[in-house]
Amino acid sequence: MRRRGLDFRRPVKRRFPNVVWYTACGILVLVLIVVLCREGQIESTPTISRKPDRRDRIMEGLITDEMLSSNSVTRQITDQISLAKAFVVIAKESKNLQFAWELSAQIRNSQALLSNAATRRTPLTVGESETAIRDMALLLYQAQQLHYDSATLLMRLRAQIQTLEEQTSSANDKSLKYGQIAAEEVPKSLYCLGVRLTTEWFGNPNLQKQLRERKQMDAKLKDNNLYHFCIFSDNILASSVVVNSTALSSKNPDKIVFHLVTDEINYAAMKAWFTLNSFRGVTVEVQKFEDFKWLNASYVPVLKQLQDSETQSYYFSGHNDDGRTPIKFRNPKYLSMLNHLRFYIPEVYPALKKVVFLDDDIVVQKDLSGLFSIKLNGNVNGAVETCMETFHRYHKYLNYSHPLIRTHFDPDACGWAFGMNVFDLVEWRKRDVTGIYHYWQERNVDRTLWKLGTLPPGLLTFYGLTEALDPSWHVLGLGYTTVDPQLIEKGAVLHFNGNSKPWLKIGMEKYKPLWEKYVDYSHPLLQQCNFH
Repeated sequence: MRRRGLDFRRPVKRRFPNVVWYTACGILVLVLIVVLCREGQIESTPTISRKPDRRDRIMEGLITDEMLSSNSVTRQITDQISLAKAFVVIAKESKNLQFAWELSAQIRNSQALLSNAATRRTPLTVGESETAIRDMALLLYQAQQLHYDSATLLMRLRAQIQTLEEQTSSANDKSLKYGQIAAEEVPKSLYCLGVRLTTEWFGNPNLQKQLRERKQMDAKLKDNNLYHFCIFSDNILASSVVVNSTALSSKNPDKIVFHLVTDEINYAAMKAWFTLNSFRGVTVEVQKFEDFKWLNASYVPVLKQLQDSETQSYYFSGHNDDGRTPIKFRNPKYLSMLNHLRFYIPEVYPALKKVVFLDDDIVVQKDLSGLFSIKLNGNVNGAVETCMETFHRYHKYLNYSHPLIRTHFDPDACGWAFGMNVFDLVEWRKRDVTGIYHYWQERNVDRTLWKLGTLPPGLLTFYGLTEALDPSWHVLGLGYTTVDPQLIEKGAVLHFNGNSKPWLKIGMEKYKPLWEKYVDYSHPLLQQCNFH
């Protein structure tokens, strides 16, 4: 056979000498011995115990191994006490006072046992707790014989919950009624101011002479180059705050004209107040709605409804539906012409083209001249929308079960607010908006379209005729809820809508200073009537 060349020979496996193997094994054994010795040293080193803190001691006292045990005497006594407390309540309701007293006494005994065990920090033994457990078990068995079983317990508890709910509901109803009554009251100080001003008007001829001498006022009342505001109110001080805050916030107060309409009762007092006081050159006209001859029952649906005996009974007697209708719906103020006069503004001011309507429960803290340059884009009413939440959409104010409402109005249409509104009176007259208001008011004689106030008929009347304004023009809610401070700071008009008016005792204290800073409490008449 032919031999392979040297390059093709298989390599020869070399073997390590036995000496090398023995040396490696010895080193490995030594390493193992060293590791084992070190572990032994670590284990023999005493551990440093952490000193238990207060929390550990408390938890050790509350949760012990004995309590976690399923055979725990402490747990058994605790469960007995819980059940016995429930039976005490039932026994008292059942007029079984003797049995309730026995249960209470045994509860105190068991609680004393637990307290002693916790104090000495040792678990209860069966021997020392056997008597207490047996006595309590006998009482619990007796309670079951008296039909104080778990089913009865649940039934009684449900009855208690229902009773508490009824009591809560009744208390809420009373709170609403008393709150409504408090909101409708006329404070003594405000009544005093009206009486003193009326006396001053008729007893001081100089006041009437001073008013007659203001001949330049007549020209301003019809000048459409000026800023015209209207207020319909019987509240002297509130109206004064509106005028004063507007004047102090205005860049050109001499261009502002206020048209104030009140009733016969407050007419003399209003004239006296706005004649005695000046507001940085602001012009103030005072009228009474009784002088408007066109305002009669043949033309105004609300006045016609007041002649109806059923309407009179609904608003003034309060006894024809067994109190089912909330008291706020039966407030006669909602039939007041001072409330409904807002729907007749073009007839009250026939020479004017644009007017800003203000409620008497607002405060102005920015210059409002910018409102008169806002374009309403063919709409009649400029208002701030309030539909950021579903609460303020049309379905909240109107009865959508009525076919007239359901077929004409979108239930999710955005609501808006009265209180600060820009009215284009030229467009109002062109579209006969007052006629639209009459149409809906006449169809709500039976109060089936809406129940309350002037906002619902306003939503119907100005439907599709309202231009949304920037929300900062009109900030609402200061008379019933909490308002974001940033909104208040940026707001041009702050509205105290709700029952908690700032001139009442029930006014929201945190918002009263926003209103009170426009009241001069040093005025002699206010001091005489104890305003403070």
